[in-house]
Amino acid sequence: MAVVNLVTTVSILGVFVLLAHQIFSYLRSPLRKLPGPRIAKFTNLWRLKTHYDRTHVETQIDLHAKYGDVVQLGPNVVSVANPNMIKTIYSTRGTFPKSEFYSVNDAMQPDGTIVENIFGTRNNEFHSRQIRPIQKMYSLQSAQKLEPVLDNTFDVLCRELERQFMDGKNEGKTCDIADWVLFFAWDFLGDVTFSQRFGFIEAGEDVGGMLDTAERVMRYFSVVGQIPTFDKLLAKNRYFPFKFPDFSGAAGFCVERFSERMQNFEAMKGNKDFLSGFLQVQQEYPSVTVHDVIGWLIINILGGADTTAIVMKALFYHILKSPYTKNTLVTELKAANLTYPPSYASLSGLPYLSACIKEGLRMHPVIGQIAERVVPLSSPGLTIPYPHPDSDTSVTLPPGTIVGMNPWVVHRQAATFGSRPDDFIPERWMQGYVAGEGVQEWEGRVKRMTAADMSFGNGNRTCLGRPLALVELYKLVATLFGKYEIELEDPNQEWELHKQWFVWPHKIRVQMRPH
Repeated sequence: MAVVNLVTTVSILGVFVLLAHQIFSYLRSPLRKLPGPRIAKFTNLWRLKTHYDRTHVETQIDLHAKYGDVVQLGPNVVSVANPNMIKTIYSTRGTFPKSEFYSVNDAMQPDGTIVENIFGTRNNEFHSRQIRPIQKMYSLQSAQKLEPVLDNTFDVLCRELERQFMDGKNEGKTCDIADWVLFFAWDFLGDVTFSQRFGFIEAGEDVGGMLDTAERVMRYFSVVGQIPTFDKLLAKNRYFPFKFPDFSGAAGFCVERFSERMQNFEAMKGNKDFLSGFLQVQQEYPSVTVHDVIGWLIINILGGADTTAIVMKALFYHILKSPYTKNTLVTELKAANLTYPPSYASLSGLPYLSACIKEGLRMHPVIGQIAERVVPLSSPGLTIPYPHPDSDTSVTLPPGTIVGMNPWVVHRQAATFGSRPDDFIPERWMQGYVAGEGVQEWEGRVKRMTAADMSFGNGNRTCLGRPLALVELYKLVATLFGKYEIELEDPNQEWELHKQWFVWPHKIRVQMRPH
């Protein structure tokens, strides 16, 4: 009995000490007067729960609608919605480093060693060292040189779509275009990276469950990243009995392709793919290791396939939900007298297509939560224009504060993007959307909207594959809407959104036939 009483007493004291610590930390916090959920001022568990429940996107949108440009999401976490702060928080110099949220993306080796990658690293020097040798391979000019590979994947995609949904007994069969866009994005990245598609298009399914695994990995990243310490107890714990989803399947595929290339180097050295380019870089930079090359291959696939597919799915959905938009787009494509697949050069000057793509990127950015950064410890803090109880002009976040901006919040600011920011309106990017608007006013308005664009990130961590992704977007939208009549099976049926670190669209069921 005495032992039980002692354990009970110690437990009560432990809870009391924990609560006292939380209260004391709150009273000392310079953030305590910021608006936000009261529980979020004491614990990150509230934030973790919203991500676990997949309600964080609408929750953060609603909080900013209620409280304004600055909202506290955790004891040391602040979300900012003012587009004017983008260039400061996400500077090209990387002044505000990534937070420990991104450590969840690190890889654990069999011996327990933790290895950072280009995406997740919090070390700007490491990031620059990894990016510098390969940066030229991701320019728009380089992306356009890859169009023959892209066109080959288009040929395979169109052939399979026609065979499975438009020919013979399959004519009128329902197609989930969300799945096929995803198959296309992964197969193209496989082809352009190591001259071998994954085989999703031909199979018409998720071969080996790789695509499902990719989404489940991002769910873990989204939830556990809210309290990164949990990751050390779970996925980064070699002794934890349960294995969490990881990218080992995709990584293994990349390692296999690398090994094949090295075994057949002479026969395959003429391949115009990223692997050949990376191996050439290795010759030019003696410091580049085999591990660096494999790391680039993995990031090329994992960083480019799902992200581009998500935007393409969303763009298709919003165009199909607006008959006027679809008809206007198809009319423009037909008037352009395109050959299919069309070249990017023949598409980039089409104003309505460009407006649709810009609006799609605005409406459905890939990332659905704040992109966390840390106010530099060496700085006096981050001053944000914002009225609050102590001042009617600004608030200053102290060094060490985790701060970030959610693209889904920023992209819905009416002051920047105009009226009806929750609606898909490509015309907002075109002159004449605002009545009586002259050329200078239109150019100024587009400049403000472009400056607030976070669809590919910003600053020194802007998505390296942005030019290639845009080439894919232009060509896919133009090819499928230009060649086929596409309609939603049920115009009243909403899609499914799996809200995680990425916001994944699913179930966009359509019927297709040739024009």
